[in-house]
Amino acid sequence: MVTLADVARHAGVSPSTVSYVLSGKRSISEATRRRVQHAVEELGYHPNAGARALAGRRSHIIALVVPLRTDVYVPIMMEIAVSVTMAARQHGYDVLLITNDEGPDGVRRVAASGLADGVILMDVELDDERIPVLREQGIHASMIGLPADSTGLSCVDHDFAAAGAQCADHLADLGHRDVAFIGYAPAVYHRHAGYAERTLTGFRERALERGLRFLHRPCEGTYESTAGTLARILADRPDTTGFVVQNENAIGPLLQLLPTSGRTVPEDASVVALCPEQLAEQYAPGLTAVTGPAQELGRVAVDQVMRRIAAAERGTDPEDELVLLAPVLTPRQSSGPLLTPVPPARRR
Repeated sequence: MVTLADVARHAGVSPSTVSYVLSGKRSISEATRRRVQHAVEELGYHPNAGARALAGRRSHIIALVVPLRTDVYVPIMMEIAVSVTMAARQHGYDVLLITNDEGPDGVRRVAASGLADGVILMDVELDDERIPVLREQGIHASMIGLPADSTGLSCVDHDFAAAGAQCADHLADLGHRDVAFIGYAPAVYHRHAGYAERTLTGFRERALERGLRFLHRPCEGTYESTAGTLARILADRPDTTGFVVQNENAIGPLLQLLPTSGRTVPEDASVVALCPEQLAEQYAPGLTAVTGPAQELGRVAVDQVMRRIAAAERGTDPEDELVLLAPVLTPRQSSGPLLTPVPPARRR
């Protein structure tokens, strides 16, 4: 199927110029207009998106690309998806769900078919393969996540670097000097998921500033994998007294396993998690947690897409937007001042 990008390459212009020629919503030189029209006729370019642009109509649909992975925390993803749906309805839009297993081809299919006026991507990787397609096709889009290069994009995300730094500061302020960061499964880091890598970077940089000795250990999140991760941490650093957990599935197992290693929470070991507020409140002792507003992510992403659509209709270039939502650390009973210089297991 011939795409708008094919026409642009054939005519030697940008995809946005082709879009402006088809819509007639921006003044284009006669020579450029003739080149584009010749390319359209020669390639047989007749997608639905082009027909809608010529008619000046919208589909009033936003495509939301949701992750289908075993290593993502599904409740948060669903909360964001619901938020996107509710925010879209306030603009008179419906939401079309697309799974991320389609990758760049799924985004390209939506653009070519004209099914949606805009796209929202979730689970954004640092070098996300879908982003070049968005730029190539000139799709109105927002990222719920922050890629390595956000040029020409609208993005919204939690400030994961700041969240990681808050965890390091909290443990350092309580007197802990040996700490461990229990992260997501290795596959999450291998695919360079932005939320995982930015949190770890923020934690690592602040830990170094505060003079903390730290370990990072990926973890699958099952009881067995968490037990193995904790055993390796204590074998490598027996004096570890502070634990930061980003993998939500590992929180419960860790709180169960620490007492069996001779460490009472929070007297001998402090635990800080990066997780939703409702999850933190489920545990006993109450879980010290860094949280962020998941629903706000969906609302901001929809607003960003709508502004880009409106700018195109006015014939103006959309403004790039980067919104980072500030994290909040809420101290509870799972963290406290370091009362003993060495864990009980070492003293014995």
